[in-house]
Formats: sequence, structure tokens, C-alpha cells
Amino acid sequence: MAEVNHARRFGITWLVCTLIGVPLVYFVIGPHMAFGHSSSGAEDQTEALRVLAATATPFVILVMLFLLYAVLNFRQPAGEALEGPAERDNSKIQVTWIVVTSIVVFFIAVYGSVSLISKYGGGSGSGAAPLNRPSNVSLKLQVIGQQWQFTYRWPEYGGVETKTVELPVDRMIEFNVTSLDVIHSWTVKNLGIKADANPQINNIAFTEPKKIEPFEVRCTELCGIWHGAMFSYGRVVSDAEFEQWIHAQQLKYAAITPHLPPYKLTYQPQYGGSHHGGFEEPEESEAEKNKKEEAKLHSVQ
Repeated sequence: MAEVNHARRFGITWLVCTLIGVPLVYFVIGPHMAFGHSSSGAEDQTEALRVLAATATPFVILVMLFLLYAVLNFRQPAGEALEGPAERDNSKIQVTWIVVTSIVVFFIAVYGSVSLISKYGGGSGSGAAPLNRPSNVSLKLQVIGQQWQFTYRWPEYGGVETKTVELPVDRMIEFNVTSLDVIHSWTVKNLGIKADANPQINNIAFTEPKKIEPFEVRCTELCGIWHGAMFSYGRVVSDAEFEQWIHAQQLKYAAITPHLPPYKLTYQPQYGGSHHGGFEEPEESEAEKNKKEEAKLHSVQ
């Protein structure tokens, strides 16, 4: 009886499974991967996940199929204690594995770099000087991280700062993300945005919302004791609803806005300030000073 050519049998089986598995992962499973299609950034990240998953599929199949093939074909018969065949090196297999995996890693590196540059960071923070900026930015928004909330400043609407956020649909938005204290990370999964908020650094991200829907904002960088409670909600709305909302915010915070520091890309908090960029402690009145002096005298006595 002719000896079974396990290499050929395994190779053909692997090839058939790969030809079925790769299209299945990319075309059937891929579109349902996070992060969805609610924004241009989310679409870019979903496409990247589809490509990476399809690229990894042949190797996942190879490992899993080899384990299954070995169990079915080379397991030791029950009740016997046989010594297995001597191990032999196979330089062809070793060289092929190194070459193929190196090509795959190089492809992933090139694909990832090109995607990040051509797709404006794909919703991720690109630092203060992105290599590529979209030409159709129609709205700029500053995201300010602080323990333990995000606030939003609108330079194109008089520098008003809000505690909530609404975004207009179908408009490319530039997010300028910074922090007042420690490192935070402004993350909106629906919109495919994750931009670290670092003190004294402006981190820019871009995305274009595609669907009118609510979204959740979370901090995804451990930032202190209340990090887990640092989340809020926002909405993507129509252009008309956004204009109505932002004008309502301007009226709501009209008394506060003049006292905010001038709009800048980063802010330097002052000790004892109640907000970013320089609210100083108010001067004490004479009555308050006298009360403190009396308290000191009583403590000495």
C-alpha cells in the first residue's frame, strides 16, 4: 500500500479552506465588524479591520487545520506506547515561512501607513501637524479633557464652551483635542474617533458623521479615581438642528463666555483656578481678612 503524501493532502485541504475562508471573512463577516458606518472614520476603521482579518485568515486556518490534521492522522493508538519518528529539519519549509510572513508584515505596515495618511488618520489623533488634511473641513471643534469630564469649545461661534456636544451630519469636522491636567482619551466608538488628550498638546482628528443618531463619549485612558465615570452622550443631528442647538448654547452661556480665556489650542491652568486658562482666585475682602486674623489669634491663645 502506497504511503500517504501528507504534505500534499494537507496543502490541498488548506488551499481549499483558504479559498473559502478569505472571501467569507471579508465579504460576509467583515461588514459587520466594529466600528460600523456612522462616519467616515468608522468606515475607514471597519475597512482596515476587514483587510487585516482577511490577511490573517490563511494563517489562522493553517494553524488550526494543522492541529486538527495531526490529531486525526498521527495520534497514538489506544493502549500502545510507540516512539514517534525522528524529527528532521526542513529548510524549505523554514525559509518559505520566514519569507511569506515577512511579506505579510511588510504589506500590513505599508497598507496601514497609506491608509492613515490618505484617510486623514481614520478617526485617530494625528498630532498637532497632520500629514494630510481634508480640504472640505466645514466645522472646527475643540475637545478639552479634565478630571473628570470633557467640555467643548466652539471657536467659530464666539468661543462658547459647552458641557454637551451635538454634531451636524454630512459635514467634515476637525477635532482639536487637548487636556488641562492629566492624559485623557476622547473616544466615540460610533464615529470611529479615538484621540488622546494630552496637556499642552493639540491632537487633531477628522471625521464626517454619516447618520443622524445618538452616540456615547468615553475616556479610554486611565486618568484618576473617577475615570470609569467619565462618560457622556451626544447626538448627530441635521444642519438646521445643529444651528438651533449651538445658538441656544450661546445664549445659555452668554454670561460666562466673556470671562473665559481667549481661545487657544492649549491652555495652562493656574493654581486654584476653577476653570482652564486662568481664572484666578478672587481677592479677599477686608472683612474676610479680619476674620482670618482673628482666627489665628484665637488659635495662638
